[in-house]
Amino acid sequence: MKSATEDTDVDTLARMSELYRRMTPAEKLRRVSSLTMATERLALAGLMSRHPGECEGQLRLRLARQRLGAELFALCFPHAPSPGE
Repeated sequence: MKSATEDTDVDTLARMSELYRRMTPAEKLRRVSSLTMATERLALAGLMSRHPGECEGQLRLRLARQRLGAELFALCFPHAPSPGE
């Protein structure tokens, strides 16, 4: 997979960098938050397509398990059912 810099021309990258440089910390935080929420929605949509019968709570637990790994997930959610239960 190509990175953004491999398929974006130099002038566009320079412009993007300048725009990010001019952002306030609050604007950067809003941008990161927005991208994080979009990523979560995409991840949940993928899980929903693979597990159509599961409720949102179960899907969110699956997502947490993916992000944290099995060991940390078990520590954080000791009473959560295993996948498929």
